[in-house]
Amino acid sequence: MEHKLMRWFKQERGMIATGLLGFVLAIGCACWALVAGAETGTDGNLWKAVSFNSALGLFLLSTAAIMPVSGMGHKMAAFFRVSYISLALYSYFAETVQHIRGVNPRFPVNGSLFDVIVAGGFTLVALLLVVFYVLFASYFFKKRTLEKNPELVLGTRYAMLSIMVSFAGGVAISVNSSRFVGAEGNLIWLHGLGFHAIQALPFIAWLAAGTMYAHASRRMLVHISGIAFFLGLMAMGWQTLLGRGLLEWSALPLTAAACFILVTAAGARALLGNPGFGDRKKKGAKHSETHVL
Repeated sequence: MEHKLMRWFKQERGMIATGLLGFVLAIGCACWALVAGAETGTDGNLWKAVSFNSALGLFLLSTAAIMPVSGMGHKMAAFFRVSYISLALYSYFAETVQHIRGVNPRFPVNGSLFDVIVAGGFTLVALLLVVFYVLFASYFFKKRTLEKNPELVLGTRYAMLSIMVSFAGGVAISVNSSRFVGAEGNLIWLHGLGFHAIQALPFIAWLAAGTMYAHASRRMLVHISGIAFFLGLMAMGWQTLLGRGLLEWSALPLTAAACFILVTAAGARALLGNPGFGDRKKKGAKHSETHVL
């Protein structure tokens, strides 16, 4: 186990270091905001830089965590790493520097030539982040990848579908030149939440794989969590496109809430059935591997 962990750290050190850099930048911006205030210039807000840098950093760390089970060849994996690290570094630069300068990094108002170039580059980088991640995601939909790690890869497949919804939300923000839709719709929630599928769904799948349940039951937990997460995002997206807020007591927000509660319940069921956690640690070994839900 230790040998595999060290090998993973060595192989993915570039992606891991870039992910950690996001948290360092987020902490730096947060300290600046607390001391001198978050508002800078006419359009800068350091809390937005904190949110972006930490979110991208977590996304890179999560991507590095599933790289070993992607089934990518050595050359393709190296190409993906270098490309994504380069794009992430530009994103950190644009988001952090422009907010410090008091400029909206994506939609500068009366900006200088430098601001226009940075914003144009940011748009291109955002599109390339989508393109390269679609390439990365495609490897999880290959049969041989699934056969090596059935539950984990299945959960990751659902995570990739949810991530594509988040990317679509980001593209919509760029096309709309704003995160706001209608009177109360806000695309940023759809854009942000979907990326957390890469932490939640593979983790639930990993827990399910370690349970003493029958194979069909383990897969059912993964299916339930993945489908519920995806449908929750769809309900959020529909509500947002209608120009309505997500805190309304109406059908779509309640459906989304129910879906994410179901994801949590599936995760809890996988956790409780895993012999490596809690009281089940001692009892799990006595259970038959054909135990069902």
